[in-house]
Amino acid sequence: MPDSQLIIPQLRDRLRYYRPSPDRVDAAVLVPVTDEATPHIILTRRASHMSSHAGEVAFPGGKCDSSDASIIATALRESREEIGLPEESVEVIGELDAFTSKVGLRVQPIIGMVPSDLILLPNPGEIESIFRVPVEFFLTEKVSYTHRFRFMGNEVTVPSFNYGDYVIWGLTAFMIVDLIKRAYDHEVDFQWPTSIVNSIKTI
Repeated sequence: MPDSQLIIPQLRDRLRYYRPSPDRVDAAVLVPVTDEATPHIILTRRASHMSSHAGEVAFPGGKCDSSDASIIATALRESREEIGLPEESVEVIGELDAFTSKVGLRVQPIIGMVPSDLILLPNPGEIESIFRVPVEFFLTEKVSYTHRFRFMGNEVTVPSFNYGDYVIWGLTAFMIVDLIKRAYDHEVDFQWPTSIVNSIKTI
């Protein structure tokens, strides 16, 4: 694990020159990281009345709109609509490869630095709560294996992290695992399912 003072510089350095594989993208999420001595990743819990992924932990984001100038614009627009994060407060520092959700959407993670003192407000129509998790937590916490779902006709076990009353799992957990591996060479102790053994980009 890098020294705490190097977490942000190393994240910036590792993502600066990385270019995701060109691919069809249907949606985008923003992975907001606070720019402070002890950086945190900002996450949300979706409202319980949502028709999909109700009550689940997720990054702010959603489907591309025809008015969006780019996939980055999609992530920033959705973040403003869901948690009140102004576009001008986000410094985009990189992207990860797109992931395929269990319903077939290709989702692009966009990594952005944000000020630590921002006051964010959840849109009650979509978001129940907003919370922050130290980056160091994901570099030190043991992964849980309690969550499963059906994917491509198989029951798949997915990595999950328990943080207080929140369970971070599924696509969101895979994105975090990919981020900390790419930025910090941190290998999560997880046995990938056979259907995705060659790539974690297909869940």
